[in-house]
Amino acid sequence: MNSITNNNYAIHFNKEAYSRLNKFIDSQKPSCVFILVDENTMENCYPLFMPQLETNARIEVIEIDAGEEFKNIETCSGVWSAMIELGCDRNSLMINLGGGVITDLGGFVASTIKRGIPFIHVPTTVLGMVDAAIGGKNGVDLGHLKNQIGVIVPPQMTLIDVTFLRTLDQRQLLNGSIEMFKHGLIGDRKYWENMIEVKDDYYSDIFEGLIYQSVVIKNDVVKSDPFEKGARKSLNYGHTIGHAIESFCLSSENHESLLHGEAIAAGLYLESFLSHLHTGLSKNEFQEIEVWFKNLDMQLSFSAFEIRQMLELMTHDKKNVNGQIRFVLLKSIGTFITDQTVPEEDVIKAFGLL
Repeated sequence: MNSITNNNYAIHFNKEAYSRLNKFIDSQKPSCVFILVDENTMENCYPLFMPQLETNARIEVIEIDAGEEFKNIETCSGVWSAMIELGCDRNSLMINLGGGVITDLGGFVASTIKRGIPFIHVPTTVLGMVDAAIGGKNGVDLGHLKNQIGVIVPPQMTLIDVTFLRTLDQRQLLNGSIEMFKHGLIGDRKYWENMIEVKDDYYSDIFEGLIYQSVVIKNDVVKSDPFEKGARKSLNYGHTIGHAIESFCLSSENHESLLHGEAIAAGLYLESFLSHLHTGLSKNEFQEIEVWFKNLDMQLSFSAFEIRQMLELMTHDKKNVNGQIRFVLLKSIGTFITDQTVPEEDVIKAFGLL
């Protein structure tokens, strides 16, 4: 697979990725290479990664707890302290080996320690490969509010090796594929159809090709709008409601926590209903999305009081302007429109579809 270039860095694939990584480290001669992992990637991915790394540089591994609930400033503080105790300086390099939490948090840690050291993303999940590690967004949650603290700083490179996908269970594979479905909904009907057809054949050459296409779709959007002033807002489709559901379930005693993609799947469905009501998404296309979501069999249900709590969470969404909740909606599958407001009663009506 050919490397994909962004404005400031490149995305490399499989064996070529490690060749590029080793050449970069050899040219930079870092004082120390910090590798950030969680307990899952330490056990399953680190043993696959290290034989590919060819360097005489000092290597220090920092392990954090796995899970969205640890994507916060407290975890960052622990990583910052560990790095300083281990002799981090401006010539150090950080490699973030893991899923979306690791790349989000690790990029933020690297971008801020010593006022910024270079970092490289090595995503090990579908979600990391097609979303979190692409585009330069780094950050953490504040309490149960998603991605409230962060910076936009690009990595030196992103390395995608689909071998890591064999370390994941079916739930994690589906979790990441939701963002791929989203890429089809906002930009490419044919890609959406191809994702429907591949179903859960996650280890096929076809799915690997779809990952590559998904990276191309997101990268093209990010290149055209690196600081999210226009077209990049489209990548938030499904996330206004989806993030509220994810945050609510994370803090609720009555609901199991959802993976990011699971919550976004619900967001894609409910925001497609709003699109049908307000921006011209046809009934047939809405029903197409509805059938896809229902086939996921997610079994979500919320009380009127809980829906009100999620509406409150939506008031903190980063896309909002002057206190108004702004949505990305669809005009058709493959065509989006940004900065849309909808009546609160329609959002409540959408939740009633679950």
